[in-house]
Amino acid sequence: MFDTVRKHQKILQLILMLLIVPSFVMFGISGYSGFMDKETDIVKINGKAITVQEVDSAAKRQAERVGGSVQIAQSLEFRQAILNELLQQRILGFAVNDLRLQVGKDALIKSLQNIPQIRALYKSDGSFDEQRFKQLLANNGLSEEQFYAGQSFDLKIQQLVGSVARTELATPKISEAISSLYETEREVQLLQFNAKDYLSKVNPTSQELQAFYDANTRLFESPEFIDVEFIVLKADPKGDAKAFGEKADQFANMTYDQSDSLKPTADKLKLSIQSQKNVTRNGTAGLTKDHPLSNPKVIQSLFGDEALKNKRNIEAVQVAPGVFVSARVVTFHPAQTLPFNDVAAEVKRQVGQRAAEKLASTTAAEYYATLQKDPKNSTGFASPIWVSRNKPGNLVGQAMDEVMSVNADKLPAVISVFNPGVGVSLYRVVQVRQPSGGDDKVHKAQAQQIQSLSAQSEFAGFMAYWRDASAVKFINPLKSTASGSAGS
Repeated sequence: MFDTVRKHQKILQLILMLLIVPSFVMFGISGYSGFMDKETDIVKINGKAITVQEVDSAAKRQAERVGGSVQIAQSLEFRQAILNELLQQRILGFAVNDLRLQVGKDALIKSLQNIPQIRALYKSDGSFDEQRFKQLLANNGLSEEQFYAGQSFDLKIQQLVGSVARTELATPKISEAISSLYETEREVQLLQFNAKDYLSKVNPTSQELQAFYDANTRLFESPEFIDVEFIVLKADPKGDAKAFGEKADQFANMTYDQSDSLKPTADKLKLSIQSQKNVTRNGTAGLTKDHPLSNPKVIQSLFGDEALKNKRNIEAVQVAPGVFVSARVVTFHPAQTLPFNDVAAEVKRQVGQRAAEKLASTTAAEYYATLQKDPKNSTGFASPIWVSRNKPGNLVGQAMDEVMSVNADKLPAVISVFNPGVGVSLYRVVQVRQPSGGDDKVHKAQAQQIQSLSAQSEFAGFMAYWRDASAVKFINPLKSTASGSAGS
């Protein structure tokens, strides 16, 4: 096999480009040269622009690769993701050229040996199927020179990024120290002052309730909701997949191009226009999970500016395999403040809860002040338990941070942690110990996590450096395809 690879090395280098560098095939390399009208320039890297046309072409090719519709390729979110990918590719390309990286023949051959798909191009007699190769090349519209450039570029990028990703910590002592911190145990006692225990001690007056309502009317609003109409396109399980794909594209294009009404699309594709009232940002009560209006993306689009303010159809959304939906807002019902009498019980509950929290906090603060004078006093505290960052028990968030931050030379010590909506917790830290031994598996996992974080940080710094070095300059913001250009 190795001799065969060597024999066809030139050809296999080309086909490797197609198999392992889909992003580069998608974007092409023509963008590294040439000059376009400044009105279409989005961003420049080392003086060379990424244009609207390049983004749109790349988005279309990528959408086709993943089976997406034309409308998806035209969406601003999708095109922005493509632009980000193009930008990173260009920055890395600048770094490769600036560093004058080279790729040897041995590296090319080694990379070929790792690709099973290449073996599929060989016939049973061991000969290489050049016809299939040429067809593969033609189908992607790439010349032989582009394959060479692309393969070389990709391996250089692998070499560059790999060297950064392999960055190691200067010493394993850092990992050991962090593992030790996570294993250190502290003996802790808890005393809680929960607001619920003080509810019976508060009794707000009618004047206090009215004053709270007047000052917080937004807390007592009925949610905004919309009345919508929608159409659904479903594939026939026994029908022709290609025909449905064309129909789905027509569905997406018509609802987008004729965005002021669903009727043209419904009439053309013989779909019924359905309606639904009382649709909120959280969906609609009573609808099944597979209902089109239960889809989060559909709801998000309906409450976007284009649909809500401009009454335009939302972009077609595939809510399930072979199921597409488009919808529009018929009527928008803004949020309204509910009358006091309708929400009196809720007003009383909220005022009472706040008053109880305040009373619990006051009581806790008084006892905390007493404990500062006499930290050995453990009256009211629960039985002690041992906790660590590896074994936190019920200790999380701020409570864990506070407990682990107590000076071990000044124990026992008491800390106070406020829990919004709940009350106050007092923690009494009694003593500290370092368990003998340790779990080697946990140590190894922590070391790997630390290594990963270090590599991520290193790569972020690496990209930031080359971003500055390549003089990235944003010219025009990427806009929706309806605007026709990146410029204003």
